[in-house]
Amino acid sequence: MTSRDSLRNRIAVAYLLFALGSSLFLAAIAIVAVEGIEVHLVDNRLTEAAAWAAPRHAGGLPVAMPAGLSFYHGASIPEPLRNLPEGVGEVHVDGIGLHVLAGKDASGNYVVVDHESDYEKVELVVYSMFGLGFIGIMLFSLFLGGFIGRRFVTPITILANAVRENSSELPLLERQDELGILARAFAAHTSELRIYLERERLFTGDVSHELRTPLTVITGAAEIIMTQADANPATAAAAERILRAANEASACVNVLLTLARSRDRIAHPVTSLEQIASAETERYQPLVAGRPVALRFLGGPAFAVAAPPELLVAAVGNLIRNACQYTTHGEVSVRLGDGLVRVEDTGPGLPLAVRATFDQGQGAAPGLPLAVCATFDQGQGAAPGAGSAGAGLGLALVRRICEYLGATLAFSEREGGGSVFEIRFNMALTKS
Repeated sequence: MTSRDSLRNRIAVAYLLFALGSSLFLAAIAIVAVEGIEVHLVDNRLTEAAAWAAPRHAGGLPVAMPAGLSFYHGASIPEPLRNLPEGVGEVHVDGIGLHVLAGKDASGNYVVVDHESDYEKVELVVYSMFGLGFIGIMLFSLFLGGFIGRRFVTPITILANAVRENSSELPLLERQDELGILARAFAAHTSELRIYLERERLFTGDVSHELRTPLTVITGAAEIIMTQADANPATAAAAERILRAANEASACVNVLLTLARSRDRIAHPVTSLEQIASAETERYQPLVAGRPVALRFLGGPAFAVAAPPELLVAAVGNLIRNACQYTTHGEVSVRLGDGLVRVEDTGPGLPLAVRATFDQGQGAAPGLPLAVCATFDQGQGAAPGAGSAGAGLGLALVRRICEYLGATLAFSEREGGGSVFEIRFNMALTKS
């Protein structure tokens, strides 16, 4: 998460923007008020002074102006103040700012002058104080926003870390505010997930264990039939198919048992993908025997993965088996890439219903249903002679294995028709 996306920073910025907007609004009001006061104090003062002095001057009476005000009439008007338009205005003489009211009576022109230096000083003090207040408000808002952001976000971060670390006891459960409600909701949901996962794990383990005994019996019976010298050829062929199916089912049971365990509790030997891909290609040669389909291992950069061998065998083997089942002519090729295994075929491609569950270039979508993949693996159109190869798990099992190993299952269409499946392994687990 970038600092721009941080909720803490967003809260601080929100406070800062609120303070900025409020300060600008108050600044506009202050400017209007100061200017209004200036008009009231200066302009009205000059007007009142002119109304008092002009009649006295016309009557020949002495004109004694208050301090700071001067009255000039006719020829006594200083040169810089002559010929001014009537009304109040600001004039600068020798660098000094003056407020001047120019008027005219029956005996001639007159001006009333008020030195505005005092008002300028007052304005400067007011605006300086406002500037300091503006800076103070900005700094305080930034501090207050950061403080409130930390107080608000820190409990959420603590709760998120506890959920991420799968802590048995979540914090904030005792709080009565919204954070407490959120923590209790997380705790309840986490408890339900744990119960569900534990029930699923136990069910998978129990079913797998229960399947081992009948599979062992089936395997033994098929081997006995095959070893009988006087066995009917058709019976021997059927026994061979039974034995192959039983062995595949046993391997599937072992995979399911492994997937039911935690990754931290199983061994992760370094396994060569070149050996597995080559062996699985050779293993499934009978599926294309007598058909216009070539199954080839094309090699590639050799690498190894730290993962249980039975999972790697099941993932690669299922992709090869599916490709052989649904390719009626052409070829199925298996090759290695940079940290990946690619299985490419010239078959009809994936049905639209299954293809929609794949994110382009990212492998199977998280919601890829097991039933859809099983239907595809057992669907219509399997190649003749597939026998018992369609164990019913196929792509769904490959996807589960990839998720378990932190790998991704990617699908793309082959140019000219067909499918391309890739298992891309986490580079942190691969070894050249």
